[in-house]
Amino acid sequence: MATIVEMPQLGETVTSGTVISWMKEVGDQVAIGDILVEISTDKVDTELPSEIAGTLLEILIPVGEMVEVGTGLCVIGEAGFAPVSEPSARPVEESAAIAVNEPEPPKEVVEAPPLVIPDTAATETAAEAATPPTVLSDSARFVSPVVRRLAREHGVDLSTVVGTGQGGRVTRRDLENFLSAPEPEPVVEPEPVTEPVPAAEPAVEPAPPAPAADPTSAPAAAAAVTSEEEDLSRMRQVIATNMVKSLQTAVHTFTSIEVDFEQIERVRSAHKVAFRATHGRSLTYLPFVVRAVLDGLRAFPVVNSSLMLEDKKRVIHPHLNIGIAVDLDGEGLVVPVIKGADNLRLSGIALKVFELADGSRSGSLGIDDYSGSTFSITNNGAHGSFVTSAIINQPNSAILSTDGVSKRPTVVTSSSGEDVIAIHHMGMLGFTWDHRAFDGAVAAQFLSRVRDNLETWDWEQELL
Repeated sequence: MATIVEMPQLGETVTSGTVISWMKEVGDQVAIGDILVEISTDKVDTELPSEIAGTLLEILIPVGEMVEVGTGLCVIGEAGFAPVSEPSARPVEESAAIAVNEPEPPKEVVEAPPLVIPDTAATETAAEAATPPTVLSDSARFVSPVVRRLAREHGVDLSTVVGTGQGGRVTRRDLENFLSAPEPEPVVEPEPVTEPVPAAEPAVEPAPPAPAADPTSAPAAAAAVTSEEEDLSRMRQVIATNMVKSLQTAVHTFTSIEVDFEQIERVRSAHKVAFRATHGRSLTYLPFVVRAVLDGLRAFPVVNSSLMLEDKKRVIHPHLNIGIAVDLDGEGLVVPVIKGADNLRLSGIALKVFELADGSRSGSLGIDDYSGSTFSITNNGAHGSFVTSAIINQPNSAILSTDGVSKRPTVVTSSSGEDVIAIHHMGMLGFTWDHRAFDGAVAAQFLSRVRDNLETWDWEQELL
């Protein structure tokens, strides 16, 4: 008997994935727990272990193809068992499988070809030697959905393709070889060659001597520089798809505000040595921003929402799950999530940011670590950016960007109540929000709340 291994639900929001690579080949023995295949989703790449033991009889989804949850990935069963034609969650009896793969008997009275029995090598060899490869009709044998789709796209009649799979089945490689085969060139009859009649050659005047090279002239132009092409990585393809989808879904609107980080800078300077000695990391501006944002989301819960326009509803999330954008050394961008961030103090937020960043770059996080965000923050400040208009991380309604903090002159009120110019650590916060979910007044009030928190809170108490 044989069993279809189906694409599982890899996360609460994951509905499909793309096959990256197969760890087993057809004919390999599979034990329970062996990694069968690596699947890429819009969240993370993950390895799929086998829950059954046996022989890998057939791979149904080739590398590079997308597969929906519940779709068959491969067939595992007893060695020598024929592959099944339709995905099924139940084991397939051997007699049924053979009936599916066996071609229908011809209606006309013709001499039947010899029956090839897979277990008798001598009979199979004799049959192959006696008759050429048989081209079976498309309806008379199993062809995978991928092969059918490729055949439709290229307008290929599968009955014209010689299959090398079991029972004459056309595999994807058979079809690709068929498509890549060069068309036969037409035979051109050679024209008769006639001897040309020599003609009197006209007198040729001697060419003038070439001018001497000018040593001051520019050297010959170098060979033209050509553009370099490279294949997009899976992550870059996913990012491109998600960014376009977000822009086509949400009405992106942008607001920014300037923040005086001088008080936070003094707290950081006073505690940075002790913080690094205790935690082994630097105390950055980001956890301060996250902490101030959490208060702003509580004050303006509509910012912590998701829009369900098809259902004419807006979901106000009771929990505060903050997605933190992490750059993977230029290879791509992922957004792991701090679940229940409002339950953490400043030090806890800082440590969680470090943990998620390290886990993202090492690949140790799971799909659930990237799911469930209700609000997102992207941090370009380390690279000295001035203001960033970020794209919303769906299904969030807004995203905040933190940009570079630098010393700039600003007007402040002195202790005596006078306006004076001082050099403070200043920075910008950029706020991209979905105008379908709330309006500009709410966006401005939320940003003002976050700014006031950053400038006026007693941050010393947060670090105790």
